[in-house]
Amino acid sequence: MRIFFLLFLLFPLAELAVLIKVGSSIGVLATILLLILSGMAGVLVMRLAGFATAWRMRERMARGELPEKEMLQGALLAVAGGLLILPGFISDLIALLILLPFTRRMLLNAFQRRVEEQASRQRASADDLRQREAGQKPNVIEGEWERRDS
Repeated sequence: MRIFFLLFLLFPLAELAVLIKVGSSIGVLATILLLILSGMAGVLVMRLAGFATAWRMRERMARGELPEKEMLQGALLAVAGGLLILPGFISDLIALLILLPFTRRMLLNAFQRRVEEQASRQRASADDLRQREAGQKPNVIEGEWERRDS
């Protein structure tokens, strides 16, 4: 919870510092123009991503498949579009990283691994709970162990 507090406190300050630095380097008018262009690009990305995601989801559903990957990609593209709409160059850089196909694929794979790990933990605890309710002992192998650090 503290990390989110720090993020919401430090991120705008970092964005402001970068805006001031860029504004002093290339000029105020050019900086404002870049911010407007990135905001327009964000709206365009969100609009196109929404249509493309809906189209791919409809195709997968027509084949009788679940469109979970398309939904996650659509969510990532929406986040990228939202970050482009936010005024600032750090958020634009993060959005551009999300828009790159190989980084988006890496993010999707990491998210999928995390979801699978969490699901396996939940299945294990649900199995133990079912065994306790049925009056059975859980599958536990008792033994002694010793930690040896080298």
